[in-house]
Amino acid sequence: MGYDNLSYLNPRTVILIGIPGLEHVQFWIGFPFFIVCLVALLGNLFLLVIISTERSLHQPMYIFLAVLAATDLGLCLAIAPKMLAIFWFSSCSMAFDACLTQLFFIHTLQGMESGILLAMAFDRYVAICHPLRHTSILTPLFLLQVVLMVAVRATVLVGILPILLKQLKWFHSVVIVHSYCEHMAVVKLAAEDVHVNKSYGLFVAFAILGFDMIFVFISYILIFRAVFHLPQKEARNKAFNTCTAHIVIFLEFYILAFFSFFSHRFGHVSPYVHILLSTIYLLLPPALNPIVYGVKTKEIRRRVVQFFFLNSNTQ
Repeated sequence: MGYDNLSYLNPRTVILIGIPGLEHVQFWIGFPFFIVCLVALLGNLFLLVIISTERSLHQPMYIFLAVLAATDLGLCLAIAPKMLAIFWFSSCSMAFDACLTQLFFIHTLQGMESGILLAMAFDRYVAICHPLRHTSILTPLFLLQVVLMVAVRATVLVGILPILLKQLKWFHSVVIVHSYCEHMAVVKLAAEDVHVNKSYGLFVAFAILGFDMIFVFISYILIFRAVFHLPQKEARNKAFNTCTAHIVIFLEFYILAFFSFFSHRFGHVSPYVHILLSTIYLLLPPALNPIVYGVKTKEIRRRVVQFFFLNSNTQ
């Protein structure tokens, strides 16, 4: 599929080509992505239902997990429909304003997910290092304030990105080499000076992902130091077990996030490799989160077993 490389003034539509170099197999690539999205949607919906209906799970860690599940649902819904339409039906065109809207929701939800991971690390830090003060510190009002602060921070910081993009008038192309509208992929289309866009994009990335990653790392240094000072091996194992699921989610999120971020700006990775990995980075954590927490968390695992056991008995 060829497109003219001309100059465009205030384009109304853009073209998303999906995965460059793999257009001939995009139809088949869509199926594993569809399965990942389906697992993410069902798994996170199931988590939300379990946490909302099980009173024993109305605790700070699980409330943050419910917010994370809702965020993951939003990410899947923001990315999957258009991406699968490109792969399966060659529906590549998209209104420019719709592209900016998708860009806003994807990056805002990314920022919220990072903030919730930091909140969950803080919860584990208080639970292990200051167990007697856990309920007095993580009150329902405090949890609400944290969730609102995470949402407002991501919305305000990311909200400026599409506003800055909207100020650009001239574009040398309307073909976005990606399967969804990503900030740098849109910036690269501009035929004007985009130093402000690039610099602010870097600032947002480090103000959200960089800030959160540093403090999650500090939290776990303090947690491990406290755990190693516990006198009993059983107590140490129990403390480590409560953190395992969060550490797995933390590592998968930030390793993939920073690889995607730096390869887009400074790396020399093949476009199809970058786009595949950046799409996996956005869709794989939402699919893995409910599985990891379902396997590692006794209360959720017990509730899942009860759900299927009761259902099989009633049939």
